[in-house]
Amino acid sequence: MSNNKYKILVIEDDRKILSMIQTVLDTNGYQVLTAQRCQQGILMLSSHVPDLVVLDLGLPDMDGEEFIRITRRSSMIPIIVLSARTEESDKVRALDLGANDYITKPFGTGELLARIRASLRINRMNLQAAMPDNVFTLEDLVIDYDRRQVSVGGNNVHVTQIEFNILALLSQQVGKIMTYSAIIRAIWGAMDEGSIKKLQVNMANIRKKLGCKPGESRYIINELGVGYRMTDARE
Repeated sequence: MSNNKYKILVIEDDRKILSMIQTVLDTNGYQVLTAQRCQQGILMLSSHVPDLVVLDLGLPDMDGEEFIRITRRSSMIPIIVLSARTEESDKVRALDLGANDYITKPFGTGELLARIRASLRINRMNLQAAMPDNVFTLEDLVIDYDRRQVSVGGNNVHVTQIEFNILALLSQQVGKIMTYSAIIRAIWGAMDEGSIKKLQVNMANIRKKLGCKPGESRYIINELGVGYRMTDARE
């Protein structure tokens, strides 16, 4: 499928970075819209209806986080944050507000293009088409939501109810980073002092049962200090 049908809105106040991103996206067949102010980006979002937004957070008129808040009131358009803010708390806050991905500056153009392709691909998936008969498949991993069963390579994997719920949640948001707090609230309802440790223990058990070796990012990627992401098989 050709990229040239996709419009990407880039909101970035650094002219050099903006020009570089625009050139890279143009070269790769995307239609590019640009804005250097948050308010301008909000207006362009409603008037041009792009397919994806690449967003800097440190904008001169308004913080990019406010753009995410405003946008998420009415739209689920993919938003990829591209920011010099490297603190885990900044990443977590942007993702919890509704950003789909977070890339820190400096960044490689190959990584940016890969994240854009993944976000566009995931966004255009029809949920029913992606999961016929209410079954999710990723490589040789199969999650049957109705039967609440998991298998790898055709072999059933025994998981607890909590482990299944975590896998189901991540698979239904495939490709999107889910923060620790978002997962914990969805699975247990509230955060407490031991919540993150409890999640990490469950995730370690899930990885082991799925046959993942320590440090291996098969099926599920650990975004250190932020959360987890179910991989898109075509990344």
